[in-house]
Amino acid sequence: MSWSSQEVRLAQRPQGRPDASTWQLATAEVPEPGPGEFVVRVELVSLDPAMRGWLNDARSYIPPVGIGEVMRAFAAGEVVASQNEDFAVGDAVSGTFGVREHALSDGEGVTKLDLGVAPMATWLGALGMPGMTAYFGLEDVGRAQPGETVLVSAAAGAVGSVVAQLAKAKGCRVIGVAGGPDKVAWLRELGLDEVIDRKEGDLLRQVRRAAPDGVDVYFDNVGGELLDAALASLARGARIAICGAISTYNDETLAEGPRRYMALLVFRARMQGFLVMDYLDRYPEGIAAISRLIQQDRLVATETVLEGGVAGFPDALLGLFDGVNTGKLLLKV
Repeated sequence: MSWSSQEVRLAQRPQGRPDASTWQLATAEVPEPGPGEFVVRVELVSLDPAMRGWLNDARSYIPPVGIGEVMRAFAAGEVVASQNEDFAVGDAVSGTFGVREHALSDGEGVTKLDLGVAPMATWLGALGMPGMTAYFGLEDVGRAQPGETVLVSAAAGAVGSVVAQLAKAKGCRVIGVAGGPDKVAWLRELGLDEVIDRKEGDLLRQVRRAAPDGVDVYFDNVGGELLDAALASLARGARIAICGAISTYNDETLAEGPRRYMALLVFRARMQGFLVMDYLDRYPEGIAAISRLIQQDRLVATETVLEGGVAGFPDALLGLFDGVNTGKLLLKV
């Protein structure tokens, strides 16, 4: 038996925002698994800001997606055939399966999911890569402590919403930044102390008003103007965790660097980038901590699931940059 599987391949590298010319929708035959292999029916594809960086032919922490290759993506699904003793038919799993309907795997980098703990979508969100990014970024890089002021950009997104709630659970004063009244209202429902609407502009004034005594930890997902506003509003000894800069990912020219970086000197502050893959061996720690908060109703795991299947991936990816999601953005296959 084999499986006919639609998949999205990279046709050409985009200049600026990806468009229809970036992608090729193709059909491939996935064969029966050989010894040590299994076949996964993909049910959910994760949409992540990092995907835009993977399209660029540039030196980075991971090789770019090659022209003609299936688009790289984290995904989750069900094992439908197996010759691997560690993965049985019916197991729910997650891994880097790509944007496709079926995937053949040897098990490397694949994780079995306990759907009794949380639904599959949550294993791609708060208990997956975004949640681990939030946990280790706040704990190890931000080193947030009870009573400190934590500023979180893209606070209604997959990573930011978990960061904000983890910081609240630690006893921090949390300021979230999001775009638009609906997301602002949602963050207030989560219990954040202050919420800034970036669409109202003048971010420096808004940040200084929300944090009159300065920001101890800034968790940065967006870069750009908000990073400058945070640098101008630091408390002494502040830490900035650089997770991403989604506001610049589709720029066709190199974005301007932060103008207020000398604040790091003035306030004896530290700015550090990090990658969640450096913490793979500690994932059980992060999963346990976040699972416990979910069970205690102290952390809400939220996902936005788009319909459209594999063919809907190009539009779904753009939705990520247009901010259509609250919490984790997923594509239903």
